[in-house]
Amino acid sequence: MFDSLSSKLNTILSRLRGKGKLSEADVDSALREIRLALLEADVNYKVAKELIASVHDRAIGSEVLESLTPGQQVVKIIRDELTALMGKERIGLLLANKPAVIMLVGLQGCGKTTTAAKLALTLKKEGKKSVLVAADVYRPAAVEQLRKLGEEIDLPVFEQGSSPAQIVTGARDWAEENLCDVVIIDTAGRLQIDQSMMNELVQLKDATSPDEILLVADAMTGQEAVNIASSFHEKLSLSGVVLTKLDGDARGGAALSIRAVTGCPIKFVGVGEKLPEIEAFHPKRMAERILGMGDMLSLIEQAEGAIDQKKAEEIANRIRKDRFTLQDFHDQLQEMRKMGPISQILEKLPGGGRLRESTNVDEQELDRALAILRSMTLEERLDPSIIGGSRKKRIARGSGARVRDVNSILSRFKEAKRAIKFMGTGRGKSRFPPEFLQQR
Repeated sequence: MFDSLSSKLNTILSRLRGKGKLSEADVDSALREIRLALLEADVNYKVAKELIASVHDRAIGSEVLESLTPGQQVVKIIRDELTALMGKERIGLLLANKPAVIMLVGLQGCGKTTTAAKLALTLKKEGKKSVLVAADVYRPAAVEQLRKLGEEIDLPVFEQGSSPAQIVTGARDWAEENLCDVVIIDTAGRLQIDQSMMNELVQLKDATSPDEILLVADAMTGQEAVNIASSFHEKLSLSGVVLTKLDGDARGGAALSIRAVTGCPIKFVGVGEKLPEIEAFHPKRMAERILGMGDMLSLIEQAEGAIDQKKAEEIANRIRKDRFTLQDFHDQLQEMRKMGPISQILEKLPGGGRLRESTNVDEQELDRALAILRSMTLEERLDPSIIGGSRKKRIARGSGARVRDVNSILSRFKEAKRAIKFMGTGRGKSRFPPEFLQQR
């Protein structure tokens, strides 16, 4: 998501950064191009117009035109205005009651059921116990899907009742008796908004008095997601939005327009199909990601949530003692895989968009390496020196790879171990001046 918009904005802004002094004409020309880029990204016309007007008013002031770094000042202004457009500050879930109730609404196919499980898993990591409520009695297999997701994250699913109203009322009573912290209701969707759908949702709202009513919207629908949000907000007074499929080819218009048009904050974004692949939405971080500045804070939080700290410390100790093995190499790759696709990691690095374009990132290479390592016996991973020709052929057959792929993994491991040993001896420090090393 945002790839096309980010690329265009970076091209436009790089021209401004390259100028020692900016004129009002330079700013106007760049803003016309930015406005066009926003419209091509499916940003609401009025929203794009107001954003450009706000940037223009600030960018032609003396603080920019008379600045020593006018291009950087314009970039800062655009970042600030994009952040304000998406809501300024992060607004999390407001769960005042116990049990608190979260009601998910949206059209069919937007990802409500999966999002319910993703939110439950997120809250579980925060120490809260949730119950998933199967209130979609219309879509075939909706209850079964939620039941399987509940089993996957080891959380209960409530489905008792003959109507959605009975199910949600019973679920709240059950949650109170069983000391659950949160009730997450998966409601039914429709192919389009209709009166009967809205009436049913209003009844469920009245029956449960939810702490949060979250619209789950498909980012791939672009401006239509904004129109859908407006319709739901008018009837239900939404407390927030969860945008799904941000890992796809969505142009970004929904994320940039929903808050400005409806006033509803985006609270979470889905960045993949797997249950851990949901992120808290931070307007400033997203604005910086769009402008190619990266999102290191989100990357650090992602790493902290995915990587086993105890295992990382054990590997670090083994590296220090020069006892790094293929088993450690396997464990490192496995921990890295938990953080998601390499392309998503690169997106959060400063200049990551350009880095991803210039680097031939093979998402399957990591999986291939893990398959090869898993095809080895524990004895082979602990002592790679015993891996001869016949063993390489067996490993290649077992992993669906070629012998040269096995050789490549072994070669990379040797290079990594040599580099680690070199740094461990202190010889690797000789390239740096003493004062630098003292500061470290």
